[in-house]
Amino acid sequence: MDATGFPDDLVQVQYAWNATYDALAAPRSPDTTALRRRLLRLSVRLWWHPYWKTVPSVPAARIGLRQLARTRGAVRAA
Repeated sequence: MDATGFPDDLVQVQYAWNATYDALAAPRSPDTTALRRRLLRLSVRLWWHPYWKTVPSVPAARIGLRQLARTRGAVRAA
């Protein structure tokens, strides 16, 4: 488990979702079909992860997860 309470695999999936979304949003993405399929698969993994059954406020936790993945992505890019 991460220090924030999120499982590492969940944070990694959210980070991959963010990266895929950013790649799809970029102008002239090379293979939009593959990116859309990947985004859909990652969305399903995020939505149905068993962690969400254990938190009292799922919407707030989802926002926290997105923020954590974004900040980790910024740290990795630096």
